[in-house]
Amino acid sequence: MKTLATILCAALLMCAGSGQAQQAPLPAKANPTWWKEAVVYQVYPRSFQDSNGDGVGDLRGIISRLDYIKSLGVDVVWLNPIYASPNDDNGYDISDYRAIMPEFGTMQDFDALLRGMHQRGVKLVMDMVVNHSSDEHEWFRQARSSRNNPYRNYYHWWPAEKGKPTPRYSFFDVNSDAWKYDSLTNAYYLHYFSRKQPDLNWENPKLRQEVYSMMRFWLDKGVDGLRMDAFQYVAKDTTFPAFPAGYEKNIIKYYGGGPHLHDYLQEMNREVFSKYNLMTVAEGAGTGPTDAMLFVDPARKELDMAYHFEGMDLGNGPEGYKLTDFKRVYTRWDSAFAQKGWLAIFLANHDVPRMVSKFGDDRPAFRAASSKLLTTFILTMRGTPYYFNGDELGMTNIRFDRIEDYRDVATLNGYQQVKNQGGNLAAFMAAAKRTARDNCRTPFQWDATANAGFTTGRPWLKVNHNYVTLNRAAQEKDANSVLNYFRKATAMRRQHQVLVYGQYQLLDADNPHIYAYTRTLGKEKVLIVLNFTSDQRRWAVPTGLKIGAAPWLNNYPSFTAAPTLALQPWQAVVVPLK
Repeated sequence: MKTLATILCAALLMCAGSGQAQQAPLPAKANPTWWKEAVVYQVYPRSFQDSNGDGVGDLRGIISRLDYIKSLGVDVVWLNPIYASPNDDNGYDISDYRAIMPEFGTMQDFDALLRGMHQRGVKLVMDMVVNHSSDEHEWFRQARSSRNNPYRNYYHWWPAEKGKPTPRYSFFDVNSDAWKYDSLTNAYYLHYFSRKQPDLNWENPKLRQEVYSMMRFWLDKGVDGLRMDAFQYVAKDTTFPAFPAGYEKNIIKYYGGGPHLHDYLQEMNREVFSKYNLMTVAEGAGTGPTDAMLFVDPARKELDMAYHFEGMDLGNGPEGYKLTDFKRVYTRWDSAFAQKGWLAIFLANHDVPRMVSKFGDDRPAFRAASSKLLTTFILTMRGTPYYFNGDELGMTNIRFDRIEDYRDVATLNGYQQVKNQGGNLAAFMAAAKRTARDNCRTPFQWDATANAGFTTGRPWLKVNHNYVTLNRAAQEKDANSVLNYFRKATAMRRQHQVLVYGQYQLLDADNPHIYAYTRTLGKEKVLIVLNFTSDQRRWAVPTGLKIGAAPWLNNYPSFTAAPTLALQPWQAVVVPLK
């Protein structure tokens, strides 16, 4: 039975000039699965909706917005960590894996959230942060109390009488030093991230069984999937050999894929994943497609889906990115997974800036069009689309001028490190405006009331000043808004399996302005043309490709099918081919 939201989305798509298409039979290698056909919507709980006026988003706030989430046409919500945490790294430092952070609510609130999602046909994926815990977790409290404590071996320790341990780089430490001296037992402990995030010792079988038991706790509640945060780093060579100078510039090579990593994943699959109908995602998967395939080759029985970072590594400097590089990255990854394995497709998440500010043009004249183009790309590529909350409105980077306005440990510690070294603080702040994680973590812009309708209190992080005009309430009233375009795009993907399972083929690879490709499934073939510039462009349809009916999707009101397409700034069209 169709839900009202599904019918509404289909109606919106029909208004855009799309008709019902006969589904071509799937090739045998497609192995249709619900998580391949899903659209994943990432909710950052702290910034989504506050229900009690304390300035922090919470579970009750999310519950109050479930009808909105359902209306988007998404199938899965990925929830950033909501576990008990002292919040050094916004919940990625967990002090109790079986409890809810009090700021977010209670376990009863979580149960109500999960029930409300399932009643609406939406599944829930949770973050599994098990490379490290909080230093306030009881395991670590016990571990640091005595060298003979049973929990000592749940973490990595280096006795000080052996001298300083071999250097290891830390992502978030002010001194970039991953070894923290602890005077209670005259030893150093390892932390790849913040010093309040000690790394767990996966070489200890008891630790692994603790983690598997915790996973079953959540899966038995009915959680539908797990995202394995930073899991490629869990396996360590506990002799801690020296790395060559400059290793920190290629950290995945030296930290990822350590001894027995895939043994641990296969054990986890046998003991946990294989017992449930769930989706599992690897955050980060080695240095390239070959490494990533080891995580998701179905024959290996590890994880379902690879979530790679290579696309996110583009455009972090002031010069931005080259479209030819962008096309090369996504085409290379698609080619590597053409016959087996599965990818996540995304342009934003909680660790990177807003996608329209990085990959589009967030100036008022072009923000809506470029937001829609990026949405079109995500929802027409092969792989499971992941979409970060607020991007369906075209939310932009906030670009703080003052370090005091930032809340993220990575930015704050990075600033302090530059200051301690006498570095260029102005250059650091300029880079933060482009890439700092708080750019995407600002509160969701619901309406034009105080604090964008996010909270009646003082928000934990400032609301972007453009909320007065850029908000959900205003876009609901505009049939051509970024929000309603996103709904059309999710409905289109649901209607046409060629966009899920179809073969991808890049066209005009060297064009520095236009990204064009086809998707083919059986006799059905569709052309996607994206003008990645703020100028009008002309693009010649290759010989042999003939445009058929009206576009399935178009972010401008008109489109003329001709041998040469006249494209408006940031125009995106999805058209069937004869």
